[in-house]
Amino acid sequence: MTRPDLKQPRGAAADSPAGANTFALALLLPSAACLAALLALAPVRTAKAADAVGVLGNVAIFDGADLALGEQLIDEHACEECHARNAGGDGKRIYRPMGRINSPGALRGMVEYCNTQLNLGMFPEEVTAVAAVLQRDYYRFR
Repeated sequence: MTRPDLKQPRGAAADSPAGANTFALALLLPSAACLAALLALAPVRTAKAADAVGVLGNVAIFDGADLALGEQLIDEHACEECHARNAGGDGKRIYRPMGRINSPGALRGMVEYCNTQLNLGMFPEEVTAVAAVLQRDYYRFR
């Protein structure tokens, strides 16, 4: 049975199995405009992102993290001032790679913990960006 509002591909008979497969394939293939739109939405690896891979230790959880955004959020939320109140000193002492934060996932989880406990309202990609900056500057997990 064919729908009158859909055109069959040229040379394809709706009753034949080959014609039905050709027609179904034509419906599934996206148009060039659709592909262009999808490609425009895909993340683009820039030279800056490629440079970040080296300093981030090629840890998959930080792949594509926006380091500039992470730095901005650390300043905005006054992370080091809060850490100075809680850990003493200049606040950087809290970042101990050999302490209980011993993996990239634990690092990201701790940033998420701060986000939740302090009601910072950061989105997941922002949490990852902050954790990526800490990975780059202090932890350097492999």
